[in-house]
Amino acid sequence: MASVTAEHSPAQIIARARAVRQARNLAVVVVLAVVVFAIFCVSLSLGDFKIPVIDVVKTLFGGGDKATEFIVNRLRLPRALTAILVGAALGISGAIFQSIARNPLASPDIIGVTYGASAFAVFAIVTLSLTGWAVAGFAIFGALVTALTMYLLAWRRGVSSYRLILVGIGIGAIATSITSYLLTKARVEIAQQAFIWLTGSLNGRDWSHVRMMAIMLVLAAPVTMVLVHRLRILQLGDETAYGLGLRVEGTRLGLIVVAVLLAAVATAAAGPIGFVAFVAPPIARWLTRSPGPALVASALIGALVIALSDVVAQHALGHTQLPVGVITGVIGAPYLMFLLARTNRIGSGG
Repeated sequence: MASVTAEHSPAQIIARARAVRQARNLAVVVVLAVVVFAIFCVSLSLGDFKIPVIDVVKTLFGGGDKATEFIVNRLRLPRALTAILVGAALGISGAIFQSIARNPLASPDIIGVTYGASAFAVFAIVTLSLTGWAVAGFAIFGALVTALTMYLLAWRRGVSSYRLILVGIGIGAIATSITSYLLTKARVEIAQQAFIWLTGSLNGRDWSHVRMMAIMLVLAAPVTMVLVHRLRILQLGDETAYGLGLRVEGTRLGLIVVAVLLAAVATAAAGPIGFVAFVAPPIARWLTRSPGPALVASALIGALVIALSDVVAQHALGHTQLPVGVITGVIGAPYLMFLLARTNRIGSGG
């Protein structure tokens, strides 16, 4: 009787539940990684000169001929890698924001961070006639300024998640108005250039964009891993977190800085690609059945969404190529409407 009781003790039940959850998380991550790699290889195989997927795989591992190596590694690989890395950065950023706020509407493209980056970037393009890395620098600076302004305006002896979202939406509206004003004052050709950037595009991406995204993710990964345990405590609520000895505001500010930097660099590399940071985290949590942020799964979902969207944007309409942001908008907008309708039925803002 004692042995049966021991086998069904609370500690044993919790340990088994944790083992099942970890096994599920690992299986989801492995499957997602395989799917992302498959889409990645397909994107490298398609184009004016089609290459069999098996030859793409051989080339990636150093076994292709010179012609295939030139097309895959020189022409197509930077764009495909940029798509994967930008998607991963947006997925992690969205997961952190939504976990901090405990609200599915909290993502950098909903609460104004990417709108602020876009306003500064358009100012650089339209007013200062800048291009390339100068525009990227303005976008990163704009995201940081927007996030700092949002945090200061939301501060009332601490930062309420609900207040943070409302302030962010308001700042995003202001930034959008500024962007619209700048576009109306610009010459047609400059406004067209700015508009393409605003839609979110992977055209013309090279190894410098890959390096920028890779460096950002490498630097952010250890910081995020250190903070992720504190993030789980923060999700229990501020009072509980204070009771457990967590420095709530310092932790929240550190997480916001990491999330903003990830979103800012992704925006600098590919423009404000909408809805990826918004849809990736809830899909990841649903797949893993995780109450936590599910950062790795969110990163893989984000990478999958952008990689797949870029394939559709490049090849679905024949020779007509669309910015990848158009496709992610088609994916994300219905989910936003569903979420708002569901929230209205439930009668809750969170």
